[in-house]
Amino acid sequence: MRLLQHRSTPPDERLLWSRDIRFVRRLAEALPGTRLLELDSGAVCIGPAGVLTDSATVAIARDAKAPDYGLVAVDTNLPPADRYLTALSSAVQESGLAARIGMAPSTQVVQTKTLDYFFSLRKLHGVAFQPIVDLSSGVLHEYECLFRPEMPMLPRSISAIVQAAIDTDRSVELDVFLIAIILERAGSLEHDRQVRGEPSLRLAVNITPASLLDPRFQAGAFAQLISAHGLSPRQITLECTEQQAVEDVVPLKRAVKALRRAGFGFAIDDAGAGYASFALIAALRPTVIKIDRDIVAGIAHDDAKQALVEAFVSFGRRIGARLLAEGIERRADLAMITALGVDLGQGYLLGRPVAEPAAPRAIESLRLDAARDHVRRAVHGRIERARGSADRPRPGPRPSAATGHSSD
Repeated sequence: MRLLQHRSTPPDERLLWSRDIRFVRRLAEALPGTRLLELDSGAVCIGPAGVLTDSATVAIARDAKAPDYGLVAVDTNLPPADRYLTALSSAVQESGLAARIGMAPSTQVVQTKTLDYFFSLRKLHGVAFQPIVDLSSGVLHEYECLFRPEMPMLPRSISAIVQAAIDTDRSVELDVFLIAIILERAGSLEHDRQVRGEPSLRLAVNITPASLLDPRFQAGAFAQLISAHGLSPRQITLECTEQQAVEDVVPLKRAVKALRRAGFGFAIDDAGAGYASFALIAALRPTVIKIDRDIVAGIAHDDAKQALVEAFVSFGRRIGARLLAEGIERRADLAMITALGVDLGQGYLLGRPVAEPAAPRAIESLRLDAARDHVRRAVHGRIERARGSADRPRPGPRPSAATGHSSD
């Protein structure tokens, strides 16, 4: 038995950045144990400090016509999510190209470089589709398009990316980037479905309030963009995130009204959390109000959450909006929100996000009564089979193979 356990420490690493991708490729090929990451704005080589040395780098750089580069130590005391971005920032600064590519030091350098890194990996990111279900019938209502970042060396969290964009006033830039990728994927899927004679997709797409006021997302321009990908505005519900505060609701109200006239659906996301209030929801008149997952989780045993959802349901009916519960993971919670009058549901219990749109689980099999009946039938069947086995006569002794008589 170990009384003392040695805590392993991460090995010392160094990071090199250069705009000359060929140079960095040659470096990675020549030095064993290093790894290469190509970005739109250059390339990164990361390796053990004993391998990615100054002398080895200088020798290869000399043969590559001495490109500018920055070579720094990776600070292993920082969290894994920050250490490589911080090193990348320092390497670009050291290379002497910082001023030319907009990386002057600032308090928001990590968020800024997170976004730059995210944008540079356009071909790696993916889109997943999670079903949204009509709770009364179990029929598929639409799919939410969930962006799946693929960022080597960093956590795959789109929420962190959205927050970084909001904090650095780049939320519109982010939405333009995300929606372009989503529409490209959705348009391809829609074309394939039409060829196969399948029903058209209905999709929910997330967007920040600031983007709704940008000319690129003005109703007419956005409708043209949607049509260019073989889709109709009536197939799209725009989900407005609550991560961003709304300072003046009047222009936002006008923009939402124009989008709805053009055929788009409009949803307020994460109601009950963030910046949304009953007054803001009433002003924007959404077609769908999405109840935050923290309210849904455990609602079957929480009177306060039940009362809040009852208020949302009553409010939604008064303004003509449907209620959608997100984050449904337990059958008891599904039963409760259905009983409270919530119209739509979404969550792992109903269907997980997948790269190819898939049918949701059969809702009848998820209801508590159905589950109890299934268990009761299964147990009853097992008992009956056991009884039948006990009642059947046992076979007599087998005859001998040699004499044809029963053996003793």
